[in-house]
Amino acid sequence: MRRSALVSWSGFAMVVAAAGFWAPDAGLAQGRGGRQGQPGVQIQAGDECPAGTTEVRKGRCQAPDKPAPSIVDYRPKPTVVAEAHMVPKAKFPVVDIHSHLTVTSDNMEQTIKEMDALNLRVLNNLSGGSGAALKEKVETIRKSAYKDRFRVFANVKWDGAGGAGWKEKEVAALRQAVADGAVGLKIFKDLGLRSTKADGSRLKIDDPDLDPIFQLCAELNIPVLIHTADPAQFFEPIDNHNERWLELGLFPNRAYPQDRFPSFETLMQERDRMFARNPKTRFIAAHFAWYGNDVARGSRMLDTLPNVYLEVAAVLYEFGRQPRAWTEFFTKYQDRVLFGKDTYEPTEYPYYWRVFETRDEYFDYYRNYHAFWKLYGMGLPDAVLKKLYYQNAVKITPGMPQGGW
Repeated sequence: MRRSALVSWSGFAMVVAAAGFWAPDAGLAQGRGGRQGQPGVQIQAGDECPAGTTEVRKGRCQAPDKPAPSIVDYRPKPTVVAEAHMVPKAKFPVVDIHSHLTVTSDNMEQTIKEMDALNLRVLNNLSGGSGAALKEKVETIRKSAYKDRFRVFANVKWDGAGGAGWKEKEVAALRQAVADGAVGLKIFKDLGLRSTKADGSRLKIDDPDLDPIFQLCAELNIPVLIHTADPAQFFEPIDNHNERWLELGLFPNRAYPQDRFPSFETLMQERDRMFARNPKTRFIAAHFAWYGNDVARGSRMLDTLPNVYLEVAAVLYEFGRQPRAWTEFFTKYQDRVLFGKDTYEPTEYPYYWRVFETRDEYFDYYRNYHAFWKLYGMGLPDAVLKKLYYQNAVKITPGMPQGGW
């Protein structure tokens, strides 16, 4: 049996013990914890400590002598004294390639004030839809005083693929959406997880029936930003080994049980085969393709799929816990990474600026159920920052403002 995080994270083990994973052994908790009697439980090499205990000496596990706080109540105050360099405004203009904010005549002025304060130059709404709804969003932007500050991506209706008339209908709708002003195609995670073919079967991401859509994107010279699956932990058992336990406990609908959904690896392989089969189409893998916890896998993707780019939305916590390796990655692949945020919340953008621009150490992430660990700054060079923040987005998305940077 492999050692779990419980062995090496002694403090976290105390927290998790009270989170509902197990009930600590009463005997262990009641006085077998002192040094005099050499208490605790002995384990063999490679084994993990019993529930409710943590390793205190090599091969010896022990329970705390007092009730442990729950995983949500354990909030230790760090004693680290470190310099803090807050970055309220990005060093260079930023294109947010991944947002879902729909601007209206009512919220546009306030949004522009917030964007200016952040140095956020262009915000892309990936929830554009198609038809009249998309056209209305585009027209609202075009008629405003801020027509160069917002862009809209179109969406395709995947259900029914392979059925009579589906291809013709959706190809025509996407072509019209681009004519109406859409600058790209966004694919939501339902493709592969929940979308169905005309015959009712699961619509696989690499189904050949979808190729006409991707071929059209190549023809129209627009990028495809695709969100596939979710973090790998969402597909795994929700137990004390799962580092996303708290998030899945708060949002149980984010779990993908194996009896109802394809595996994480199945979805990754389908997506990557689709990328390879459409080499003339530019793809942006949302959320860093969910490879933000695996530098080597991210490298292999970019090395083998030259038509693929990665964007950083909602996975800042990954780069911030492995800053040296990711700094090397972002530098090596500086022409293949884009900035994205996902949820539009002005107070959260500065965390990205701080990770990317400073070398600060041991600071909080803005959402602790995503990451219970601390972040560290990457201190990216200016040339890399410019490409990450705006240059790559402008290069691969012709509908982006091309001047004034």
